[in-house]
Amino acid sequence: MFKIGEFSKLTQVSIRMLRYYDEMGLLKPAEIDKFTNYRLYSTEQISALNKIIFLRDLGFNVYEIATALNHWDNKYIISQLENKRLEIENMIKSEQDKLLKIELAKKDIQQEKIAIHYNVSIKSIPSYQVFSLRRTVPDYYAEGQLWKEMSDFANENSIPISSNTFTIYHDTDYREKDVDIEICAPVARMGENTNGFIYRITEPVPIMACTMVYGRFENILGAYLALAKWLQEHNQYRMTGQSRQIVHRGPWNEEDPDKYLTEIQIPLIKIY
Repeated sequence: MFKIGEFSKLTQVSIRMLRYYDEMGLLKPAEIDKFTNYRLYSTEQISALNKIIFLRDLGFNVYEIATALNHWDNKYIISQLENKRLEIENMIKSEQDKLLKIELAKKDIQQEKIAIHYNVSIKSIPSYQVFSLRRTVPDYYAEGQLWKEMSDFANENSIPISSNTFTIYHDTDYREKDVDIEICAPVARMGENTNGFIYRITEPVPIMACTMVYGRFENILGAYLALAKWLQEHNQYRMTGQSRQIVHRGPWNEEDPDKYLTEIQIPLIKIY
């Protein structure tokens, strides 16, 4: 048996961390000396400590480490490592997005363009005969996968679809996850519904507030804020129904994100 100081020196783990692992239930001393109350550790515990350090250095929290230690086998650990890999990739993407926003903000400030003005117009939207796919997807970024799925299906089944596509967001609020999205492509004739793809007639919208967003998709937030300000100033209107979005120029037909062109549409009713 080794005293905690001796065990710390042999394992190159500080006494503070060994006490912390004890308190968290990750690595209890093999024994407590009944006369001195010294924590005593055995050589057999070095393997468990190495596993704790291994998982800690990969970003696992205390709960995840405890769960892994209680279910330690190759298949389970590999699955947990894969989950952690995906989690870290998402964190990296989120941090990269923040870096991009910082650079854009710096550029806007230098060019005195931090306040972007969006023109809001009112128009009537007719009903459309469309080929559509509606799914609940993890987040708004997953919309691109739906368009790819529709494009592949249309090509494989020789379905002619218009390029004047649009998206309907069926949720009445903003969602961080589990977003109800329907992508729609106008078609000249109706067909048979299959594999989640359906033909339908969209509802006409008599009063639709519309604004154009130039540049990167990050600018869309500013458009919604402009719409909010416009609605506050034009309080004879109230939001209703499902918002829509049309990407007139996007990744598929424009290489420069600063030249993207997106149209935001919000249906309204006139209350007086």
